[in-house]
Amino acid sequence: MEWIVRVNTATGEIVKKKATPEEMTWGGRLLIAKVLLREVPPTCEVLGRRNKLILASGLLADAPVTTTGKLSIGGKSPLTRGVKESNVGGYAGKKLARLGIRALIFEDIPSEPRSGVLFISNDKISLVDMPGLKGLLVSETIKALRAEYGSDVGIICIGPAGEMLMYGAGIAVTDGRDVQVRYAARGGLGALMGSKGVKAIVINDEGAPRPKYADRDLLLKAARELVQDLLADPKTENRNTYGTPAILALANQVGLLPTRNFSSGSFEHADIICGEYVRKLIHERGGEGRSGTPCVAGCAIMCSNVFPNKDGKAIVASIQYENIVLLGSNLGIGDIDDIAELNDLCNQVGVDAIEIGAAIGVAMEAGVIPFGDAEGAKDLIRQIGKGTYLGRILGHGAIATGRILGVRRVPAVKGQAIPAYDPRALKGNGVTYVTSPMGADHTAGNAFETLKYINPIGREKQVESSRRLQIRAALLDSLGLCLFTRPPFIRKPHLLRDLLRGCYGDTIDVENPKRIGEETLETEREFNRRAGVSEEFYPIPEFMEDEPLPPTNSVFDIPLEEMQKIWDIKLPPTDL
Repeated sequence: MEWIVRVNTATGEIVKKKATPEEMTWGGRLLIAKVLLREVPPTCEVLGRRNKLILASGLLADAPVTTTGKLSIGGKSPLTRGVKESNVGGYAGKKLARLGIRALIFEDIPSEPRSGVLFISNDKISLVDMPGLKGLLVSETIKALRAEYGSDVGIICIGPAGEMLMYGAGIAVTDGRDVQVRYAARGGLGALMGSKGVKAIVINDEGAPRPKYADRDLLLKAARELVQDLLADPKTENRNTYGTPAILALANQVGLLPTRNFSSGSFEHADIICGEYVRKLIHERGGEGRSGTPCVAGCAIMCSNVFPNKDGKAIVASIQYENIVLLGSNLGIGDIDDIAELNDLCNQVGVDAIEIGAAIGVAMEAGVIPFGDAEGAKDLIRQIGKGTYLGRILGHGAIATGRILGVRRVPAVKGQAIPAYDPRALKGNGVTYVTSPMGADHTAGNAFETLKYINPIGREKQVESSRRLQIRAALLDSLGLCLFTRPPFIRKPHLLRDLLRGCYGDTIDVENPKRIGEETLETEREFNRRAGVSEEFYPIPEFMEDEPLPPTNSVFDIPLEEMQKIWDIKLPPTDL
């Protein structure tokens, strides 16, 4: 049985209802979009009582399928002011799904600031106030919750930035040993959680009933084939060995690596912050350092890592491509140890490393500190956690920082910072940033994988490619699968049908799984249209149309009219 749980944060009332047959066909990102369009006034205040924070399990969330522990978190975004879904690893998502909770919806806001903890178990759901958690860093919060609730619970929490309602705040989820700290980072959802007076969610799945599947044999057969295909794919071996930093050297070579506030596409110290160098240090230093670790239980890809200092003690887990770039080359910082410390500070304060890395880059351009000043950057992140005036400015993200400090060159689309792919040198991503309901978010449709067959600085095929990539991303986000599982599904579309049929039988239309992705995008676009944040109002930053990006000297030159035709493109049902 699947449940929708609603928590009224003003009254403390908790209502648990069986999901309707229609709601049973929604999962993850699609479910979030449907709830927002159905229940949230599109023009509501983002931190007001009418917005809702939604945690949604994917359609395959409780299935024995690799990577299905990922959890979707969403609401109306403080940054983009439109629909936002951010998915995250860690162990809490799987535990929520095992309890049969399809969606957890936080409604209204408390009359006074509160450090609430929602505890969920098989036979109890309660919202309690834990004032002792107020202002604690993420690691401190996790430690206190372990002492209170035990070592086997799943934990979701925010840091002080979320409590202070900073728009750059994210939501943290840990693994079973509190080594990996994963983030639903993008879109300012940590501020939305903070506005509800919720510091943490604790999930105990002990005693949860065993799931029932329509065709267990078919499900397990498809799940095994998926893993076998993933393990045979060279991309999986590469990610397992080097993690996501594996692509940094190529990004630098192609000339799309954001450097010094997106003023260049290549970085002179790329060779000592790239994936190969990161892995080399991890293995040389030993101790707590690890390569090839999972972010969710049962993941076959295992692209995460534990990065240690020179004494072998962990600095951060995991250090990823996006964070290395936005906190490294984008700030002119070429020391991987400094970058790892900056990454950990973001994790502890509870902010999106992409958004804050971009905001610090803007502050550097304004002369607050010089490019390359690692210690100064660390101090700025600490100021975010302390809530100083400058810290609060930076904590609200790149757009706010640029406005207040008087900087024109702000790398953001729809109010959200651009991730580690400069759209002038990877134009397919520029199309995604502008047209996606998610705004500047590479996970909404990353064109990096098309480098081998589409000229990244040309205009040809970029719009059609982005359309395909966006549908694929929306589909996987709605299933609760990692985006890195996509290669087997492209080669063998029947795997998706078999997984869904094995779980649901005929209760879900599985003949055209791609329709789930299309419906997700259509629903999100309608919410954004009503909210007044459609793509025609939020183009690519003007400086990216005017300033050639070294070393390719390319500008972003795909007209908005051409990009808007993306929604008229019809792809065959089997084209993933």
